[in-house]
Amino acid sequence: MKDQSKNGKQMSRRGILPILGSALLMPFLGFGKTSEINDLPIPEDEEYKTLLKPDGTTVKVKISAIKNSKVVEKNVSNTTFLNWLDKKF
Repeated sequence: MKDQSKNGKQMSRRGILPILGSALLMPFLGFGKTSEINDLPIPEDEEYKTLLKPDGTTVKVKISAIKNSKVVEKNVSNTTFLNWLDKKF
């Protein structure tokens, strides 16, 4: 007895290739677009500034939060800044 599918033909590797190829092309066709909620622009009354954290990564901070913050030390030297970043020079 031969093992056959319902329509009388077995699925071969050559028959799977078009299905696999079309599945790989789907992201390029736009079926996986994100929702429009993520695409909303930032309100203009809330402006952001990019700042540096001690671990070397950047973060966006509201300008109003920067204006209300307390300055710990002004005019930091390069060596102090590198020590704050834990970089050895």
